[in-house]
Amino acid sequence: MRRVVAVIAAMLLTGCAADVPDDARVLTLSGSIMGTQYRVQIVDPPKQDDAAAALGRAVETRLAELEGLLSTYDPASDVSRLNRSESIQWTGVSQATADVVAEGIQAGHYTEGAFDITSGPLVNLWGFGPEHHPPGRVPDDEQIAKAKAAVGLEYIEYQLNPPAVRKTKPEVQVDLSGVAKGYAVDQIALLLREARIRSFLVDLGGEMRARGVNPQGQPWRIGVEAPLAGVRSIHRVVELADTALATSGDYRNYFERGGKRYSHIIDPRTGRPIQHRLVSVSILDPSCARADALATGLLVLGPEEGYRVATEQRLAALLIVATEAGFVERMTPEFEAACLPPP
Repeated sequence: MRRVVAVIAAMLLTGCAADVPDDARVLTLSGSIMGTQYRVQIVDPPKQDDAAAALGRAVETRLAELEGLLSTYDPASDVSRLNRSESIQWTGVSQATADVVAEGIQAGHYTEGAFDITSGPLVNLWGFGPEHHPPGRVPDDEQIAKAKAAVGLEYIEYQLNPPAVRKTKPEVQVDLSGVAKGYAVDQIALLLREARIRSFLVDLGGEMRARGVNPQGQPWRIGVEAPLAGVRSIHRVVELADTALATSGDYRNYFERGGKRYSHIIDPRTGRPIQHRLVSVSILDPSCARADALATGLLVLGPEEGYRVATEQRLAALLIVATEAGFVERMTPEFEAACLPPP
């Protein structure tokens, strides 16, 4: 069940605590959506209780609307309806759905096909999607080849006005999970800006966007998690000011079979989970949707190709590579500019 909690209290930043002055007013809205938790922190919110409550309801309503449009787990969503259709004609969708499809396709081109919103058949085949294949089952080559036959950015088209999507193969299955959370963060940030909120931090499952300053009048400080399974620790701390941060990693959602780990990060070009040593990618970008998708795409590309694309595209990117000696980071100058000294 989704819930909204309004609290005028001290604020906890992700990864680090802040001592909030006595006169600072902080409104915290939190709940669950899209299979994860959200937390919206607002500095100096509306003073009237009814206005603060209305803001909380607006945030919850917008998130629920987006989940109802973009989720593959909701049979009534735009995405589920599109996936069930065998038509290759244009299908009318919401503006949000068309926007997210557009963002996903553009990220696919930026990452040379490593991010692909048509990877739904592969995600399902490996047991990480809504079709609930047996967990821990490794598909054979024939099954992978069959699923891959319906995967490719060339099989999906979009238009924004009027919003519509078209599959050029009936069996194409769209999966927007790699970009939808970032888009939802952007939408909540837009809602808060329209409400004339000057300073806030939006966090949806680790995808974040900040505006203005924290209660101390300083940029928001955000911890980038160390890529360790079962452990919560900070690898780097970055300052966010009117920008977004998204991280993609292979260390949380996976299964093991025969001594080998299979991550939920699927390479659409091979049809298999990634097997290289790049374990985490973080992206800073004004758009959280773009950061979300690009982080996944670079992770699929691997340590060398991912870093090459990041530098060619002038992305603010942090890549963490696992080695026998520990983690090694590769950071573009654009990302380094936002980093604080290591904790």
